[in-house]
Amino acid sequence: MSAVVDDDAIPARPTSSGSRTFKRAIRDLRDGLNNRELWLHLGWQDIKQRYRRSVLGPLWITIATGVTAVAMGLLYGELFGQDIKVFLPYVALGFIFWNFIQSSILDGAEVYAKNEGLIKQLPAPVSVHVYRVVWRQSIIFAHNVVIIVAIFIIFPPPMHWSILLVFPAIALYLLNAVWVAIVFGILSTRFRDIGQLLTTVVQLIFFMTPIIWSTQSLGSTTGEESSRLRIVEINPMYHYLEIARGPLLGEHVDFYHWAIVIGCTLLGWTAGLLVLRNYRARVAYWV
Repeated sequence: MSAVVDDDAIPARPTSSGSRTFKRAIRDLRDGLNNRELWLHLGWQDIKQRYRRSVLGPLWITIATGVTAVAMGLLYGELFGQDIKVFLPYVALGFIFWNFIQSSILDGAEVYAKNEGLIKQLPAPVSVHVYRVVWRQSIIFAHNVVIIVAIFIIFPPPMHWSILLVFPAIALYLLNAVWVAIVFGILSTRFRDIGQLLTTVVQLIFFMTPIIWSTQSLGSTTGEESSRLRIVEINPMYHYLEIARGPLLGEHVDFYHWAIVIGCTLLGWTAGLLVLRNYRARVAYWV
């Protein structure tokens, strides 16, 4: 005789946890974005706290960036024998856009470690703190727009419709700032040495990127310049700067610069979603 098996006696198969899914990761990003009143307020408070009891307040952002950019432009323009009317705007714009990239990386790496109390006490999506960092960097960049306007008044660039390409370039900057803060913020919370490593790497990349020097000064002959330019093009930051700085200087920006930046953005967001899916719930325990 065959035994009759009671289906009710068989233990149900445990269901897998739904916390580590892309759906939950995307929901965290969406819910964080919907909490805009929170991260807008926190980001603005960061700026106010930074310049509390200061006479000029956030204007120090513009002054410090402007003085540094002009000083570097004049110094390296003389060293490289460049035309100041062309080289100074080149350096100033590169320095302003680089400041946004650099601050997004370094501040993004500390986004969770610096907000331990808020993360443990406030039940909010972890992406709220990422948007807070990006918003804060956007405010700082907005202050530096004054420098760009001043440069255009003193050294008017060739006006062309391609100048409007700076807006999609800035949009790509913002998209990249989000995934950078997610990836490095979560990983740096788990491995604190990553933040120190990033500081060293970013400083090194600054000197490897055409900011205080131009690609035109790479070589005196066509062969030398071509080979050295290929080395420069390995650096993704070169392409990030080109898509934003080129249109403002009235220069033609080849499509491959945009293709590389868009490709890096897609890869970065893929990594960001993976990290957010797997480690989002552990941030509160790691801080």
